[in-house]
Amino acid sequence: MKVHILDDWFDTLRGLPCFQKLKEHEVTVWTDHIEDVGALSERLQEADAVVLFRERTKITADLLERLPNLKLISQRSVYPHIDVEACTANGVLLCSNMHSGTPSYAAAEMTLALILASYRQIPQQVASIRAGEWQMGVGRTLRGRTLGLYGYGRIAKAVAGYAEAIGMNVQWWASDAGRERAVKDGARVAESREVFFNSSDIVSLHVRLKPETRGLITEADLANMQPRALLVNTSRSGLVAPGVLEAEVARGRIFAAVDVFDQEPLRDRDNVLLTHPNVLPTPHVGYVTEDEFDLQFSDIFDQVNAYAAGKPVHMINEDVWQEQIAD
Repeated sequence: MKVHILDDWFDTLRGLPCFQKLKEHEVTVWTDHIEDVGALSERLQEADAVVLFRERTKITADLLERLPNLKLISQRSVYPHIDVEACTANGVLLCSNMHSGTPSYAAAEMTLALILASYRQIPQQVASIRAGEWQMGVGRTLRGRTLGLYGYGRIAKAVAGYAEAIGMNVQWWASDAGRERAVKDGARVAESREVFFNSSDIVSLHVRLKPETRGLITEADLANMQPRALLVNTSRSGLVAPGVLEAEVARGRIFAAVDVFDQEPLRDRDNVLLTHPNVLPTPHVGYVTEDEFDLQFSDIFDQVNAYAAGKPVHMINEDVWQEQIAD
């Protein structure tokens, strides 16, 4: 099969053990990112299968209609960036391993790293000593502080374990169903949403972005946070109502550590989330480690091989496969 891999910005996959799984295929790796549908469709004209790097490229009806040879899209995890109906209409099978029960430990570690770096002023202290200065300020200790985790899922539970290991107090908020599971597990759930935001020294978001969770975190939620409280977002920018975090940060009242943005890649150097001293920004690297990539793409390449062998797995729109074998 002719397999095209999109958005491998640092040409990482060729050097990972999992890449050998594609040795029987004709593989093209694209190390840049293209938004223009026309240019992207030209690149993919001969592709039998397209492999996606998470949500870096949107797969739209317009794109799919220009790819008559495409038979398979292989990726891992959720797929809000893919028009599944258009895939089905154009005879393209989508396969995606939802990896139930397996958290992204890389994302959980990144969450802890952002909390530690923010509280101990690590970027600022490094910049100071590199500039020939010495200490530039005084950080804060995490032990004994309250970490509020919004979303009772796999990554948040891993973060909770790390936080408790360094002596933090953990409390939770989530959907009705999530809070019910947390209570059954014996976890500490805040008395109310208001209490959760007001009593947490740090609030970290761990919720999937879906239509019903878009704008989940409101202006009132952030206004209810304590002065000098820290908001951490390694999930999705769209969970926070548009402009709300930027406005609250501009007031200088709270701190933020953000790995996700409304526009990615973020090139606007004047964006307050890049310029304000109370914000620690990172370029969506929560899941970006060699180990995580090898784990994820091992699954993705297994899906490619299963399809090539006539036994596809993790099918999202299975009807397409039935049509393909019927033809």
